[in-house]
Amino acid sequence: MIKVQNLTKQFSGQTAVDDISFEVKRGEIIGFLGPNGAGKTTTMRMLTGFLHPTRGSVEIAGYDVFKNPLEARRHIGYMPESCPLYLDMRVDEYLTFRAQIKGVPRRTLKARRDSVKEQCGLTDTGRRIIGQLSKGYRQRVGLADSLLHDPDLLILDEPTAGLDPNQIREVRELIHRLAERHTLLLSTHILPEAEMACRRILIINRGRIVASDSSESLQKRLLGDSLILADIQGDPAEIQTGLLHIDTVDSVECIELEGGWNQYRIDSAAVDARSRIFDCAVSKGWKLRELHLESRSLEDIFVAITNDDETGAK
Repeated sequence: MIKVQNLTKQFSGQTAVDDISFEVKRGEIIGFLGPNGAGKTTTMRMLTGFLHPTRGSVEIAGYDVFKNPLEARRHIGYMPESCPLYLDMRVDEYLTFRAQIKGVPRRTLKARRDSVKEQCGLTDTGRRIIGQLSKGYRQRVGLADSLLHDPDLLILDEPTAGLDPNQIREVRELIHRLAERHTLLLSTHILPEAEMACRRILIINRGRIVASDSSESLQKRLLGDSLILADIQGDPAEIQTGLLHIDTVDSVECIELEGGWNQYRIDSAAVDARSRIFDCAVSKGWKLRELHLESRSLEDIFVAITNDDETGAK
């Protein structure tokens, strides 16, 4: 669906996007992540044809975005971070205007407009002036606009930026519904959203793609050790010594709890050592009330990758 090859963009000698290549297959849901200034928005503007690259190429559904822009854009629905709307127009008026620009046939225009309004929860807002809507509903109007021509691909740049928690939840649920029918490239700073919704994660830092995989695979590849938490009652020195004698355990940190209990944070070299820890506790007569493997979040992965990349660049 998307094929990017050696894409580069420079501004006044400064490289914003540095020779990146990646592909997105039809039906995929991709999270596009990176720190502020990493090159996300610049990349998305080039993917949609709004910004011409210094070098490289972009194909959407087999069409070169810069050689065949009209054909490529028929397959793209794009909602930029600051969604531009005509605030003095009514919702129906605006969507009709945008549908005409996008070449939606006159005979199907009203039906298509009503369909995207229903998809985006705007059925009762057709006569409302856009400037009088809440920001969450304005985001819905922007999403409806991106869907008018029924594109195969949706590119959404920070669709929940500036929304309150209730509005974020509403827009998130809407995006999940859209993902059932469209290839989706989603840029967001809200990492738990990307982790829940996206099948694959692309991370860009300092203009370069530094990771591309599922969050689970990134966790295994980049945060190799397993972190195990165990609540054990007994002498801390004896317990730490006993745990460190397990051959797969690299380190043990003790955190004091109430009632004579301590929590032990156990790093195990890429191995789930819970069964060995349990056997050790039983053999030594320790009281064990909790033992679980702590999962690493997408935020952990993101921080580890971008910090490592910045360190390596110095």
